[in-house]
Amino acid sequence: MRMLVTGGLGFIGSALIRKILNETDHTILNLDSCTYAAMPEALEEKDESAKYNFLKVDLRNFQEVSDAIANFKPHKIFHLAAESHVDRSIEDPGEFINTNIIGTFNILESIRIAGNSLPENFTLLHISTDEVFGTLDFNDKPFNETSHYQPNSPYSASKASSDMLVRAWHETYDIKTVITNCSNNYGPWQNPEKLIPKIIFNAINGNMIPIYGNGKNIRDWLHVEDHVSALLAASETDQRFNRYVIGANQEISNIDLTKMICNYLDKKIPKSTTYIKQVQYVTDRLGHDLRYAIDASHISNTIGFNPAYKLEHGIQVTIDWYLENQDWVKTKVALAT
Repeated sequence: MRMLVTGGLGFIGSALIRKILNETDHTILNLDSCTYAAMPEALEEKDESAKYNFLKVDLRNFQEVSDAIANFKPHKIFHLAAESHVDRSIEDPGEFINTNIIGTFNILESIRIAGNSLPENFTLLHISTDEVFGTLDFNDKPFNETSHYQPNSPYSASKASSDMLVRAWHETYDIKTVITNCSNNYGPWQNPEKLIPKIIFNAINGNMIPIYGNGKNIRDWLHVEDHVSALLAASETDQRFNRYVIGANQEISNIDLTKMICNYLDKKIPKSTTYIKQVQYVTDRLGHDLRYAIDASHISNTIGFNPAYKLEHGIQVTIDWYLENQDWVKTKVALAT
């Protein structure tokens, strides 16, 4: 089959492409606009593959998007391209509106116009976030597929809007669609502006490790390899519309996650003081959601997806990767500042 991936030079997109190329005979077209967050190096080994094609495309440009879809005629589109850093969305929300909403609209309209020229049983997989559901209190039940939308940041609002567009285009134009809302991801090749690589980078470089507020905000962490396995499983659905919330049922507070990372570094590369002493609590993020949690029983019961990575082991593997790739991390940090 022909698979089109948007944002394939990003953290999750590149992991998805590597898995497809390593485990299947599918052909891939990767559309990416090559922003500061792009990581062509994550796919360097795949550049020479006859099954892999890349186009530099800005999703905000309708004609570029439309031409790519019309010419490639994909069996499936995995739409991952998005501005996703919450802090940046607070500082500059316009970029998030344009990329996440207008970009998704351009994909949907391109699919609608292509119509019957696309393969039979064409499927759009729209990859979103659990942040569209807002925040939970410590005792609230986890999010599921019927949770109400209550986004609290420009980022989550832009993703919620794109989810609504995808559902509307399915209902109106009968586009076969899967919407997924996933918990926090981690693993190799994640941009160091994100929490886990930021903790690792600051710890090993002797910098202050900033923790928002009191550090008690809770997230459910899913290894990126588990996420892309779930996406590929979800893409096989026979239903015209389906949605899945994807999580690992591995909730942990930000400060306890930081302690887990620091404790492993204490053993891996010990120094005179413990790494946790580098933690400094900083002014809380605006609109900082208290807790995210996922009830992933639907995807487990219907398509048999269950995450393989336990958090502590996954964190250790991730730390080892960042220790082996410190030069790359330093380059990405420089590009992001």
